Amino acid sequence: MTPVGIDKISFFVPEFYIDMTDLALARDVDPAKFHQGIGQDQMAVNPVTQDIITFATSAAQAILTEQDKELIDMVILATETSTDESKAGAIIIHGLLDIQPFARSIEMKEACYAGTAGIQMAKDYVRQHPYRKVLVIASDIAKYGLGSAGEPTQGAGAVAMLISENPSILELNDDVLSFSQDVYDFWRPTGQPYPSVDGKFSNETYINTFATLWDEYTSRTGREFKDFSALTFHTPYTKMGKKALLPKLENEDDLVQKQLLEQYEHSITYSRRVGNLYTGSLYLGLISLLENSNQLKSGDLIGLFSYGSGTVGEFFSGTLVEGYEKSLRKVQHTALLDKRKNLTIPEYEEMFNQILDLSLNQTFDDSASFSISEISNNHRIYKK
Repeated sequence: MTPVGIDKISFFVPEFYIDMTDLALARDVDPAKFHQGIGQDQMAVNPVTQDIITFATSAAQAILTEQDKELIDMVILATETSTDESKAGAIIIHGLLDIQPFARSIEMKEACYAGTAGIQMAKDYVRQHPYRKVLVIASDIAKYGLGSAGEPTQGAGAVAMLISENPSILELNDDVLSFSQDVYDFWRPTGQPYPSVDGKFSNETYINTFATLWDEYTSRTGREFKDFSALTFHTPYTKMGKKALLPKLENEDDLVQKQLLEQYEHSITYSRRVGNLYTGSLYLGLISLLENSNQLKSGDLIGLFSYGSGTVGEFFSGTLVEGYEKSLRKVQHTALLDKRKNLTIPEYEEMFNQILDLSLNQTFDDSASFSISEISNNHRIYKK
């Protein structure tokens, strides 16, 4: 069977961030609680003129050629920060990127899990339509409110992935295992500006979901931790995945523990500087792993744990392709992170409190490649 998987991958974050030491001091909290306790050093912040559409378009533009745009049959946007209750943001992204018109454009939702659903749907489509491609983008703004318990786990940005046959980076294996249960660990009723979170219960649910999936996965496939060169996790904050992994590693060989924990640290390098990307966080972790580890090689098995509150969890694997490192964008990604502006806390709070009023026609001036240029007739007009 022809391999299908991730052929290209890139992330985009806005050009502003805050330092977590500054936030901790402003909130009268020991900085170690943020840096060591939850594992965050910086947090991406977006201006009101940039949203999930502009993030997604910027992330995708960086990897798509004109030939890709002619071969893409589907644009999938995964988000829990939708800008419209009806119209899919993928339609706007499709237009901004000038992708060929005979394509399907849809938006998917299930908390932080939906990007994985998009990838699995894309894989099935490409299997049925060889030579065609699917663009999957996970784009979100994690926002909890100034001074809230969730404030240090905010973030913003997008990850774009091109799914094709004979991929250049990661071949997706046919070992997908999903798990669903109806719980309220994190939710946001329609019209509520910020999520409701039962923090302790959410952590427990995440850990138990990974344990349940891992036990069932090993039972069905016969694979063990020693078969994997690395595992990547959805990371609402960078310590979360480690909290789920450590209990399952307790009885493993020291070399296996060392290997997986070292690679875990590589997978959170970028997230420590960005924060929570919701649907994109697992795939930001994948990029970080591949671009910051020098121990991986073609043929290595990578495990991925996807989690979306409410709850859907999924474990699956991919195999690294020969020459995968040639398709990575470490130089560009590092430059993107390094050139951002460090906001003062008053600047951040002012930016945080800005809102778009769709009832007022107005224009904006933003130098970003993609941004909201105007509000007119109750909708957003994007500059490209």
